[in-house]
Amino acid sequence: MAMTKLTNLVNPEVMADMISATLPKAIKFSPIATIDTTLVGVPGDTITVPKYAYIGDAEDVAEGVQMGTTVLTTSTTQVTVKKAGKAIELTDESVLSGYGDPMGEGTRQLGMSIANKIDNDCVDALYGASLIKATSANISYDGIIDAIDLFEDENDSNTAKVMFIAPKQATTIRKDENFLSKDKYPLDVVMDGVIGSIGGAQVIISKKVKLVKYEKDNTNGTITIVSDETTEDSTSKHLATIQPNTLEVLTVGDKVSAVSADFYANPIVVVDVNDPNTDTTADNFATTQSALTIYMKRDVMVEDDRDILAKTTVVSADEHYGVALSNESKVVLAEFGA
Repeated sequence: MAMTKLTNLVNPEVMADMISATLPKAIKFSPIATIDTTLVGVPGDTITVPKYAYIGDAEDVAEGVQMGTTVLTTSTTQVTVKKAGKAIELTDESVLSGYGDPMGEGTRQLGMSIANKIDNDCVDALYGASLIKATSANISYDGIIDAIDLFEDENDSNTAKVMFIAPKQATTIRKDENFLSKDKYPLDVVMDGVIGSIGGAQVIISKKVKLVKYEKDNTNGTITIVSDETTEDSTSKHLATIQPNTLEVLTVGDKVSAVSADFYANPIVVVDVNDPNTDTTADNFATTQSALTIYMKRDVMVEDDRDILAKTTVVSADEHYGVALSNESKVVLAEFGA
């Protein structure tokens, strides 16, 4: 008599293919990023990312005169490949009972877990932008326009942009007379979650937008980042406590100070890859560089292991990747009062 065994239901190769196929679409920030797979199979754990400067417009050349040459210049940034992973443990009873589809649900959630981690790193990369418009006022049309103007684009009327706001900012922006709600003014959205547009930017509500309460201050900081083994007190805090409310990347031993007034840091991102400037030397970036680049080092790997005493199966999935802010000219941080 044929018997259904757990090994018939757990197929890591099939699960890996399923997660790999759905991962790019599951990464919410993929519409504003380039997903680069050229590093698959290439050795090394550090990526040197080139940023090519424009060589300049063509010049008049007289008859019989030799053309001069221009040096193609670049700047570089380094991205370290990291590994993100998650594992689930399933009992034989849960898989074989026929109630629901725990294996299918587990596969779906493993893919979702990795995608969310990559999304978090995309947000962290956006917060490394150097173009910042700071204001103590609450979010408003005027403030958004001031921030968008930092792009200094010559003709940006058709340049798609997205702006990420915190849920607690949504009511204020919805009530702004310049806000065009998607339910009243349909538009071609560039990302899931768009609720409307203001100042030429499509608005997306995201809990990943940071409410900034602290700033890195290793000279005069009053709070020290301590290891998780150390008990927290008023002057010693764990990294997980402070990092979500700080723009800078912190490590154990760093010091922070409280900001004078809490504020939201709202990334505004140019989605179009093409450079909107007539003079493409304006921002010194190649016209084809998107704001973010997600480097996939290896396809998702899924492995399983049996606990023969507990009669459970552990399934793990991991992805090797790196995220870079590859074009700073396409990101502005608009800071608004909380």
